[in-house]
Amino acid sequence: MTTAYQVSLNGKPIEDERELRADVFAIGSGHVNPSKANDPGLVFDIEPDDYIPYLCGLGYTSQQVGIVVTRKVSCTKTIPEGQLNYPSFAMTLARGENKTYSRAVTNVSEANSMYTFSELDIVVPNGIVLVIHNSTFEFTKVNQKLTYELTFRRDSNVEVNVSYGEGAMAWISGKYLVRTPFVIKFV
Repeated sequence: MTTAYQVSLNGKPIEDERELRADVFAIGSGHVNPSKANDPGLVFDIEPDDYIPYLCGLGYTSQQVGIVVTRKVSCTKTIPEGQLNYPSFAMTLARGENKTYSRAVTNVSEANSMYTFSELDIVVPNGIVLVIHNSTFEFTKVNQKLTYELTFRRDSNVEVNVSYGEGAMAWISGKYLVRTPFVIKFV
């Protein structure tokens, strides 16, 4: 997901079956790039047990989640769906609403590496303000984990005339560009 292409072999945006620019619903985060996926720079680690509080947060009962994971579980801990440590974001935002999410990334590139967020590598839908709470990662070893937070804010002064908006941001370090896509439903 973080290393996928958003352009075709001719360097133009990927098109849908109508020969229009394909949106996130048609191509997801893009076309798979196997060589980049083999050396992504950063990964968003997630363990099978991380899905238990996620499923509980979606409203499934302990018994229902237990059936899925084939063992007894207790839904005492829940997380909202947006907090699953996944490289993409999907949310609904009402006019004037803010949502803040955290993510943990693991460095799988060089031991001493710095990833920065660049204003040039962000696409935000009209009416959305994206605040990145820590815009630089400094890693000192391989497999080191660091976290960051993003706040998506829908501007109450901007009229949005579409149902959905999509965008992405990227962390950059040398040859690595780690892309994080997002989609927002306007309500």
